[in-house]
Amino acid sequence: MTPWVLRLLIANCIVFLLQGAMSPGLLNSLVLVPALLPVRPWTIITYQFLHGGLWHLAFNMLALFFFGPRLEARLGGSRFLGLYLVSGMGGAMLSLLTPTSAIIGASGAVFGVLLAFARYYPKERIFIWGILPIESRILVILLAVFSLWAGFGGAQAGTAHFAHLGGFVGGWIFLRIQERYSPAERFRRRVEEAAVPSRPPGLGGLGGDLKRWKAVDASGLHPLNREEYERILSKAEGQGVSALSLQERAFMERMAG
Repeated sequence: MTPWVLRLLIANCIVFLLQGAMSPGLLNSLVLVPALLPVRPWTIITYQFLHGGLWHLAFNMLALFFFGPRLEARLGGSRFLGLYLVSGMGGAMLSLLTPTSAIIGASGAVFGVLLAFARYYPKERIFIWGILPIESRILVILLAVFSLWAGFGGAQAGTAHFAHLGGFVGGWIFLRIQERYSPAERFRRRVEEAAVPSRPPGLGGLGGDLKRWKAVDASGLHPLNREEYERILSKAEGQGVSALSLQERAFMERMAG
């Protein structure tokens, strides 16, 4: 279990237990009503930690438990938390299509996590009800199509389908921004620049990258990342940085960033 997945699980469960002790006025002030966002802006966050029942909570937390740790290990704690919250905010914003609806739940945030999981592990098989296998990318497509159909068709009244779609949108935007400005992307651009013959000498190179990578404090990395870091570093030292794949170099660049 990774740190932020565990904290989010605990936070959601604690808030669910506290809901029964909240006064109706306090509880209503934490619920998202899209039309009231200008006067209750905090609900763009608070609604993500409220749930309408035990099954509602269990579905979201099980999804977070299964998909979250592997994703957090890849993205890092701060980026994973950002993905989770921004996806939930995306769910709130798209819910403006149903401005007077009262919306609660972590579904938007969890759908963003699922989208990111499918982005990085598109062919990972997921077993629906424990028996029906489906690739993660296909599952996301089917969920998106169903949410569109149900949202505009009015099916399953009481389910925030636009919040689900907004979770996908928020997660996609977050990932695009992160990937555009990530250390891995900066490294990719540097590699492309290095392939241009007219590039002036003395701007650093693969040898300099190895020195930076070796300076990383591996003791502070997540165990999964540390194992991969040590494997790639050993390969770079033994066979040279040029022997690494672009994905391996990008991984090391993320660790050094």
